[in-house]
Amino acid sequence: MTDASPNSPHAPVLLAEVIEALAPAPGDVVIDATFGAGGYTRAILKTGAQVVALDRDPTVQPHADAVADDFPGQFQLIRTPFSGLAGAFADSGKAKLDGAVFDIGVSSMQLDQAERGFSFMRDGPLDMRMSDEGATAADIVNTWDHGPLAHIFKLYGEERQSGRVATAILRRRAEQPFTRTLDLAEVVEKALGGRRGAPIHPATRVFQALRIAVNDELGELERGLEAAEATLAPGGRLAVVTFHSLEDRIVKAFLTERTGNSPAGSRHAPMAVDPRKPSFTLQFKGAREAGDEERSTNPRARSAKLRAAVRTDAPAWGRIDGRAAG
Repeated sequence: MTDASPNSPHAPVLLAEVIEALAPAPGDVVIDATFGAGGYTRAILKTGAQVVALDRDPTVQPHADAVADDFPGQFQLIRTPFSGLAGAFADSGKAKLDGAVFDIGVSSMQLDQAERGFSFMRDGPLDMRMSDEGATAADIVNTWDHGPLAHIFKLYGEERQSGRVATAILRRRAEQPFTRTLDLAEVVEKALGGRRGAPIHPATRVFQALRIAVNDELGELERGLEAAEATLAPGGRLAVVTFHSLEDRIVKAFLTERTGNSPAGSRHAPMAVDPRKPSFTLQFKGAREAGDEERSTNPRARSAKLRAAVRTDAPAWGRIDGRAAG
């Protein structure tokens, strides 16, 4: 069911379900907002649709070149985070956007590249940037105060011992700054009592929190959803695959609100229905998850959830770059 190219290290999750949700057809234009190794893109292109792919990671270029060679005239890559979807689509020269797909979070190929600094299992520079710009994870752990560090570990990593980890980091960096992934992982493990027998590695939550903070992943997701809302044509389809409860909550809340199912007003006042017309209708209730076969062959699929909706002809509710959308 996966459709990665032979040279691709990354198998797209819930591929059949995503293609069913997007329903691409010849002549349609679809944005793959998280191109990666191009798994979703290739499957969409095989239907005869065109793809405008987005990615802020410069290392995806070889995959993009291969796709462009295999599907001449159907594909273009624009290097941008998906919060820039609206501007990227305007720059693409396309007239109408028929679909958009998001695959949220870090990819397996990024985790496998030790030099990117995402993994606590491989030694590499403490980087974690999905692009080649901005502050690194090392900048955060070496300069932030105790309070902000503990806050992101608790909020983004849901680490219950966030304060203890922050204290250990500050104590250690006073002697020597952090530069390597395994060095930080060891300090976190010791701070948490070396929970080696736990279902997940002791450093998992801290590394997740740092990655989210470095890349502003949750803010990017919120802005990306609003950009898709502002850009999709009436009848255009939105498909979003998430891998973490924090991401899924944002997508669920966005679609709940935009489908008109979220009451407006103060909790101290009588509940009122938002007067704005729904900008989306759900394709199905709740989230779809991977089946047993995919879960057994692709570990990423175990936590994956797909939510999908269709754009109505109502004005967009969101805001893009501080301006009213729609």
